[in-house]
Amino acid sequence: MYNDLLYQIALTRVPQVGDVHAKNLAQVYGSAEAVFKAPKHQLEKLEGIGSIRAKNIKAFTQFKDGETEIAFLEKYHIAPLFITHPNYPKRLLNCYDSPPLLYYKGNADLNSSKIISIVGTRSNSDYGKYFCESFLQTLKASGILVVSGLAFGIDTLAHKNALKNNLPTVAVLAHGLDRIYPRENKSLAKQMAENGGLLTEFCSGTLPDKQNFPKRNRIVAGICDALIVVESGKKGGSLITAELANSYNKDVFALPGKSTDTKSEGCNFLIKNNKALMITEAGDLLKMMNWDQPKPIPKKQQRALFIELQPNEKIIVETLRQADKLFIDELYLQSGLSSSAVAQALLMLEMEGIVKSLPGKMYQLV
Repeated sequence: MYNDLLYQIALTRVPQVGDVHAKNLAQVYGSAEAVFKAPKHQLEKLEGIGSIRAKNIKAFTQFKDGETEIAFLEKYHIAPLFITHPNYPKRLLNCYDSPPLLYYKGNADLNSSKIISIVGTRSNSDYGKYFCESFLQTLKASGILVVSGLAFGIDTLAHKNALKNNLPTVAVLAHGLDRIYPRENKSLAKQMAENGGLLTEFCSGTLPDKQNFPKRNRIVAGICDALIVVESGKKGGSLITAELANSYNKDVFALPGKSTDTKSEGCNFLIKNNKALMITEAGDLLKMMNWDQPKPIPKKQQRALFIELQPNEKIIVETLRQADKLFIDELYLQSGLSSSAVAQALLMLEMEGIVKSLPGKMYQLV
């Protein structure tokens, strides 16, 4: 396990090998260690790698940095989550540029059945504050995991009100777990580590530099089923997060405001341009995400159809029967079928009412 982690950390630090290449390499070779032990001529032939990246992989020697990081993780009980780890956020696997390695301190389930991300301006108004308070109070019994970025303003309100209403909440950070930014939220972060979690792709020692925040935002956008924008200027970072969420096929919602209010300008822009659905209360979210529906009772007659199914359809049904519900990527892996075969089988099973799709490209037997 130690060696596996050492090579996983190293893979994220090889010059010019970014997130996409690192994940592809790990998938091709089966492990990060195997990537470093692969022959240079073989690495060069892989699509997108070429001679320069292959040379950088073979020349990498900074494993001492990885050893230092592992010692830090062990000292502070931080969990490293590589893309192959069972606790890695599965929703992020559907995002092409998701980080291959995450660092997590907390107890919230990053694969909770219902996850929302809440983002917005750092200088919220009373209108935004009231919405966060009433919105999360209404969701009190929903079991929804609330994700945000621990910034001043709406982020802080989202985390605080989630804790107030006993909802698990996770902060995605733009720096290492050896510090908290802003420092004023240190006490809040401590509460979240005990009743939610702190998540980052950055190793210890990483400062909250400007270029890290867009990277942080893509995790906020990719880890959820739905993104809610609460007050934002037209050029705010929240709009970038909303654009990312749309590119990941997430459901995006925005709180409307007065046409003359600069703090609502971004939200109104998203709604006006069909980049977000209008939301004014928690009931809107629950209804549009179908989270207000009672859990369906399994239909025995549908189970009986199993003997009449095609071979690939039988495989999908049996795979879902054992796991209750799975993300599409997990279906590919566990069924052993090609993506096209899975897609065709799911289409037929949905038409027959045997399988239903859930938010976040997740599937479940009816």
